[in-house]
Amino acid sequence: MAESLTHAREEQPEQLPAAPTPGTSPEAARSHESAPARVSISNLLPGEDVFTYVRRVQGTFEPRLYQQLVGAANEFKEGDATIGVAAADEASRRNARELLARTRIGDLDAYPLIEERLYTYMQGALDPKAQAHTASWTLGELKAFLLSASEADIHELKGGLSSDVIGCVVKLMSNEELAAVGSKVFNPLPGSKVGAKGYLGARIQPNSPTDHPDDIRWQVFNGWSFALGDVVLGTNPVSSAPESVAAVESALHEILVTFGLRDVMPHCVLAHVDVQAVVEAMQPGTTGIWFQSLGSTEAANRTFDVTLEKMEAHAAARTGRWGMYFETGQGADATNGHAAGVDMVVHESRKYGFSRALTQRIAAAQARAGRETAPHVIVNDVAGFIGPEVFRTREQLVRCCLEDIVMGKLHGLTIGLDVCSTLHMDVSLDDLGWCLEQLIPANPGYLMALPTRNDPMLSYLTTGFQDHVRLRERFGYKVDDRMWAFFQRLGVIDAKGRPTEHFGDPAWVYLQYRRHKGDTRPDTDVLAEAARQMAEVRARGVPLAVGHGEHPWDLAPSLDRELRQLYDDAKAGLWSDLSPDFVAALPNAVPLRTRTTARRHYILHPPSGEQLEPASERMLETLRSRHACRYDVQLVISDGLDARSLMDEGHLLPFLTALRTRLEASGHRVAPEHLVLSLGRVRAGYRAGELLFGDTAENGPRALIHVIGERPGSGHHSFSAYVTAPPARVWARPGAVDHNITRVVAGISDTSLRPEVAAAEVARLLGELTSAS
Repeated sequence: MAESLTHAREEQPEQLPAAPTPGTSPEAARSHESAPARVSISNLLPGEDVFTYVRRVQGTFEPRLYQQLVGAANEFKEGDATIGVAAADEASRRNARELLARTRIGDLDAYPLIEERLYTYMQGALDPKAQAHTASWTLGELKAFLLSASEADIHELKGGLSSDVIGCVVKLMSNEELAAVGSKVFNPLPGSKVGAKGYLGARIQPNSPTDHPDDIRWQVFNGWSFALGDVVLGTNPVSSAPESVAAVESALHEILVTFGLRDVMPHCVLAHVDVQAVVEAMQPGTTGIWFQSLGSTEAANRTFDVTLEKMEAHAAARTGRWGMYFETGQGADATNGHAAGVDMVVHESRKYGFSRALTQRIAAAQARAGRETAPHVIVNDVAGFIGPEVFRTREQLVRCCLEDIVMGKLHGLTIGLDVCSTLHMDVSLDDLGWCLEQLIPANPGYLMALPTRNDPMLSYLTTGFQDHVRLRERFGYKVDDRMWAFFQRLGVIDAKGRPTEHFGDPAWVYLQYRRHKGDTRPDTDVLAEAARQMAEVRARGVPLAVGHGEHPWDLAPSLDRELRQLYDDAKAGLWSDLSPDFVAALPNAVPLRTRTTARRHYILHPPSGEQLEPASERMLETLRSRHACRYDVQLVISDGLDARSLMDEGHLLPFLTALRTRLEASGHRVAPEHLVLSLGRVRAGYRAGELLFGDTAENGPRALIHVIGERPGSGHHSFSAYVTAPPARVWARPGAVDHNITRVVAGISDTSLRPEVAAAEVARLLGELTSAS
């Protein structure tokens, strides 16, 4: 969720939908918001399966209807409606499931829903013997087997199940059935209890709005004070510059080395895998497990600047203790324009198929290196990060997570969840707690872990430290044995696993940290230093959960109030607009608009904010003529998801001033106008660039810097700058410019990444991009 523009902050729109009229289904209540037609299925014949139905209705095999029938079997989600595969009603959904249940596994494998090179690669990872054993089964028979068979029997056959088959069989299961399968299939990490039955791990996610090493260290100390954090210390970096990533890698690595945990759990900075490789070359031995977001098709992976060859090469290099850490999530392919007519569940399943194949690649690399074949691979399903265009309600979030748990486990993966929502979804702070209660019986391998449910850098809601404490108490789940013993040695739990007086006290953990480093100062001096550092961390907008409320799993009352105030502030920010006075005060402002009709429509339907209205396109054509190729950089300003981030004192104007000064000093010719785009998204900027710069006869780079309000939630009211600088001939090809060639500087505000510092980073990135063109 760190390095990908799919998961970049502006790209995730969401807001509370209006309450449905009593007596109507949620689907009917939202039908006016979903333009694509729904799939209606009726008049089935006895014994008919998907393929005989398609041939009877169409007279021949018709791939589009095939995709629609498979998609219509899903529980309703907004993303499937946008793709055009959602069932028209419950009767159609039941009929789609009936057809699917009668369909043979071998036939599904013979007719891929999307056929391309990556699919062939995934199929090559299957166990041929196991695949042949189930080829004659129907999906209904496979469902019955998964529900009734032992774990050992499932493990014997699951290696022969293709990703499309796994993605289809979960459609036939109720939530209760999914939980039943999830609770009996396990793939623990080698030499670990992470992912084992009865264990619930935690990825501490110590994010900082400024990549400050102290923010990161203290959140690790904070998590450990609650006796959690046994899977990975995984930080989402603000900057993707190798030097910055290297500093964060070193901070995490040093903590593990100091406490003697380097061989117990890995650390990870979730930058692009290429950047991590550069950092490892710079500082050998300081990187832990390597991260990469994955797509389900070659086109989807190009959005992440990933190819099959690149991932195979990186996997083949992972011969040490730690392998790779993959992140996925339903809806990413669709929001990036790569659905190809296939539903979100099948796309997600294929990401697990890619992960499975790469895991085998790592195992083969270990074997060639003469090491034990024990690939340490983690998959993190980020469910809910994208927004209401994918799904909106807590019930849909639970369904998505249950599907993904089972699909991941049937692929043989150690899978965990980021059960999350953005501030513009109809999933509240309290709803997230309810979602966890529904999901934990399926026994995911791990969950995220933050001081509160609000991430101070990514501005989204996920699992807090004390959620883990509550879930352990209620469901009896354990922490990996080696880390549990460490927490006992640390003194935050006693020999019986009960909280001590140091439970929830990160200053105590810091004291142990200093002692491990040989610090002999009196306790009072070290604890005073801890108090000063903790105050500095909080001053940078990073909360720390110190102590607890009535129960060990309750936030301290003051911190709970602070969390809810941030939530309310974020809701207000979503509905903010750029004021006419602010726009008028911008030098050389040129107002533009997208084709969206109103802010609610813009939030719920991102594509509407990606296209320019005709009058704005004509304005840009006029501007192009006026410029007469004199400029090679254009600045665009969009309200995004929180216009306040631009209008707050000390935010946009200092950034623009510093940026222009640096760019002009570097020899760039910056257009004098500021294009001010109301209700605009990142891709709307690309469209502006096509109109301003497209020239098939020109090879020189042309840069568009798009400044846009991030989604709110952190309290910083931050904005981002998207930097894109391909040659003019690339701008001339409609749709050729997209996220895969764009770089981002995020978290810009007067209380996080200061505007003047961000301007320098943007200028640096632009220099890299133009020198490479």
